[in-house]
Amino acid sequence: MELKVIAHIHTDMPEKFGLPRQSGLVKGLYGYIRFEPEFNDPEALRGIEGYDYLWLLWGFDVKENQTFKATVRPPRLGGNERMGVFATRSPFRPNRIGLSSVKLEGIEFTGEGPVICVSGIDMRDDTPIYDIKPYLSYTDSHEGARSGFSDEVNRDTLLIDFPTGMLDIIPADKQAALIEVLKQDPRPSYIEDADREYGLCFAGYNIRFKVLKDILTVTDIRQEGQG
Repeated sequence: MELKVIAHIHTDMPEKFGLPRQSGLVKGLYGYIRFEPEFNDPEALRGIEGYDYLWLLWGFDVKENQTFKATVRPPRLGGNERMGVFATRSPFRPNRIGLSSVKLEGIEFTGEGPVICVSGIDMRDDTPIYDIKPYLSYTDSHEGARSGFSDEVNRDTLLIDFPTGMLDIIPADKQAALIEVLKQDPRPSYIEDADREYGLCFAGYNIRFKVLKDILTVTDIRQEGQG
């Protein structure tokens, strides 16, 4: 079966580093889905406004020629413990397909076709979308369902510290989303180095930060392209 790219999603996250590890973790992180010319007929969206959430099937940005491996090292387990690839949501799978549940925020009908606004995304900018399906609460939600090793992983969020006035560099309508992204702790789970400075690209800005225990301190914010 040949998969066709029906659209691309545009977000404030140009790189993999810093992306929420699952959809819905950062509710204020928005994406805008723009369709390819072949699929931009508004009739294809008739009735979609009746749903609150959508499923997106999309493509991971990993090399296609990688050899299949039955087990992977989930970062949330410290990168040392192996789990079966089909027991994880690792991008290193036989088919590079991601699945995300996102909230439908609205639809804009433009001269170039409809644009769907969604929130709670976990995809980098320009990610290809293969399909869009409605989320059905009576079948897609299972109260009390177990989540494997994910149930046992510590999900405590970080405290975020900005030097006085530094947060104001970021546009006001994007500040809350940035804070939530940082709270999720963008670092690999197996790295603990209080002296190491990290860089995260967000909405055209480079965010530099360090982490000591449960406090993330932003050290610098610059527009991309600046020294």
